[in-house]
Amino acid sequence: MKQEFYRFLGLATRANRVISGEDTVIRGIKTKRFHLVLISDDASTNTNKRFNDKCRHYHIPIRQAGTREALGEAIGKRERVVIGITDKGFSEKMIRMLDH
Repeated sequence: MKQEFYRFLGLATRANRVISGEDTVIRGIKTKRFHLVLISDDASTNTNKRFNDKCRHYHIPIRQAGTREALGEAIGKRERVVIGITDKGFSEKMIRMLDH
């Protein structure tokens, strides 16, 4: 299941529907640009709390989705702790994949 999810995340990246980087994602959350935020399983406690609190406040779904290495590799970049998905369709499919 995980490999299928990472391939789909790669597809979303190629479709220009993925934003990464902590500061950029925080700004996107505040402007309600995202339909989903992905955070790595190995994010620090403070980072985890910060993004969960922001997403809860702005009513944006957040899910844990593997290690920072796996997330970075899926989008063709170096390690990524947090990723925002800007497309509703991609977000809904990813939520179904992760919650299954």
